[in-house]
Amino acid sequence: MLTFLLRPVGILCLSSGLLVMAQFGGDLSPRMNQAYLTPFHIKNRNVGLKVEGSSFTLDGSPFLIIAGTIHYFRVPREYWRDRLLKLKACGFNTLTTHIPWNLHEPRKGWFYFTANLDFMAFISIASEVGLWVILCPGPYIGSDLDLGGLPSWLLQDPKMKLRTTYKGFTKAMNHYFDELIPKIVPLQYGKGGPIIAVQVENEYGSYHRDKRYMSYIKKALVTRGIKVLLMTADDGKELKRGHLKHVLSTLHMKNIKKETYDTFFSIQGRTPILMMVYTASSLDGWGAVHNTLDSHMLMKEIRDMFNYSFSLNFYMFHGGTNFGLMGGSAVLDNYLPMITSYGYGALLTENGEYTSEYLVFQEFFTSSFGVLMPQRPDLIPKAIYKSLLTPYYISLWDVIPYLKEAISSVKPICMEKLSVNQGNGQSSGYILYEVMISTGGLLTTKNHVQDRGQVFLNENYLGVLDHFTNQLTIPTKMDYKDIPTLRILVENQGRLAYGQDINKERKGLIGDIYLNNSPLRRFKIYSLDMKTKFLKRDLPNIWKPVSFKPQGPAFFLGILRMGNYPKDTFIKMEGWTKGVIFINGRNLGRYWNIGPQEALYLPGPWLHPGSNEIIVFEEFRPGQEIRFTNISHLGMVFWRVNLQHLRSSFWIFLAELEIKKAEFTIFQEPELFLIAFA
Repeated sequence: MLTFLLRPVGILCLSSGLLVMAQFGGDLSPRMNQAYLTPFHIKNRNVGLKVEGSSFTLDGSPFLIIAGTIHYFRVPREYWRDRLLKLKACGFNTLTTHIPWNLHEPRKGWFYFTANLDFMAFISIASEVGLWVILCPGPYIGSDLDLGGLPSWLLQDPKMKLRTTYKGFTKAMNHYFDELIPKIVPLQYGKGGPIIAVQVENEYGSYHRDKRYMSYIKKALVTRGIKVLLMTADDGKELKRGHLKHVLSTLHMKNIKKETYDTFFSIQGRTPILMMVYTASSLDGWGAVHNTLDSHMLMKEIRDMFNYSFSLNFYMFHGGTNFGLMGGSAVLDNYLPMITSYGYGALLTENGEYTSEYLVFQEFFTSSFGVLMPQRPDLIPKAIYKSLLTPYYISLWDVIPYLKEAISSVKPICMEKLSVNQGNGQSSGYILYEVMISTGGLLTTKNHVQDRGQVFLNENYLGVLDHFTNQLTIPTKMDYKDIPTLRILVENQGRLAYGQDINKERKGLIGDIYLNNSPLRRFKIYSLDMKTKFLKRDLPNIWKPVSFKPQGPAFFLGILRMGNYPKDTFIKMEGWTKGVIFINGRNLGRYWNIGPQEALYLPGPWLHPGSNEIIVFEEFRPGQEIRFTNISHLGMVFWRVNLQHLRSSFWIFLAELEIKKAEFTIFQEPELFLIAFA
């Protein structure tokens, strides 16, 4: 997976924006006292956020939006207040957050707005600590989530056209909005709440498959009671295509040129510029080099934006964690599944600690606005727990007889169309396909394995089929008493979060696979969604002592014991290969030894005094123990390179890295090079 993710180039052409604003007589002085423009100082809610010439006003006073994004669903509820207090203490005056449809309605008609999905409580806490809120309710939100936050059950419709006025989509969306929007309405500014603006959809200019769609979404919001300022957000290249009449256009920092500002002011005249998505870094993907901040460039751009009276939203102020399997994927040079950590160059670390950039931002905001910031909250304590063994295991092959009856089908069925989950299909996790074969030969997929399939003959591992490998040789000599079973364990590594191809994002086996050019038939299919219910309901209590080092795929059980006050920690899966970790039945997320993520964040509130059950689903080769650390270990990446497939260009690539003084080490295994990058 030879893919680099680079930070979106920080060339905002701000001097061009300055020139254009000067032509309109824009006020370039950012210094203003906003200390009394807070939710608890403004009691009489007469006039909310408005556009007045080239400035924003709030309650009639000039207002510069200084927003930071935090996703409530990526942060344990117990830490919401801590993260919001840190946002306020840094000097931000506004919270931006998104609402993921797929988490709130994982099954048609089944809505969840409690516990970690209680966004109403999250917004109320923001108000209590003195923050305004810009809300992004979708229905599509992007945010590097699986399918951009759209529910996968929409893809059961073979004709589905996501993000359009196609009736199958709008019917589902209206049903969702009927539940969602009434919960937002009382939190608006005019009703005493902190919401001062709502974003209509998300970066639709880059998708733009239906000219009527954005007007439809706007109407869906307004007719249900949304009265605050509406806005759209698009990158510089797609600004005009994403614009809505009588709705404020805001900018995404990508693709900004001098012409962007010309277009911006030609669309809506002399209005303020809100950099709605200012991104300091980029997403991290499995097998890709970890993205880091250029703090010098970051602060230069921030200073320039404030000098030119830009409002901004910092994405992300605090990234948090892709708990469970919520992360999506991207396509750059290749398919790139996202790691469990969602750092994104944030000003707080994954576990909520201050970065050096946070301190620089706080100092800058203090000097810019001439007011003292609230005291920074204390750091949340961490612990390094004693390493533990996993003395019990269950092979996946022993689990299968205890699962619900297999789904029988002549042809393969993709996850979304499985008759499981009350008819809503399977959204995430793994899916196992079994088929009898009578001969060996060449197994080919024609790219129908989405995303990564481990292939077994009975219980014997043969290899992996994925986005990069679409054929595999099945041994022709078979010394089996019975007809052997070909097994393909397919992992959904995350649907695309954005792009024109999201309508195609079905997972599992999405079409025929072939043995010697003949399509295989008569499958048994098992759903392994790896959710809490799967562990509690479907995983049998048939644990065996580990008397030798078993191979995966298998579940491994360990018990973490602790005192009365559990603390945050990180799980370091050194020596393990690839899989998923569960803590007391909750899916913590994926691990994979190709990096760059080496440790998974475990929040203290997920632990409890006494015994804590840790279950690891390991796909291939388990480690000897589970270790704990107090740092995230995000940065190392391993590339496995098959010697038979090496090309001269790869050696040229390594030479370039050496010239650039990149830190890397080469380890050799049989028929493999392991190249580790720091």
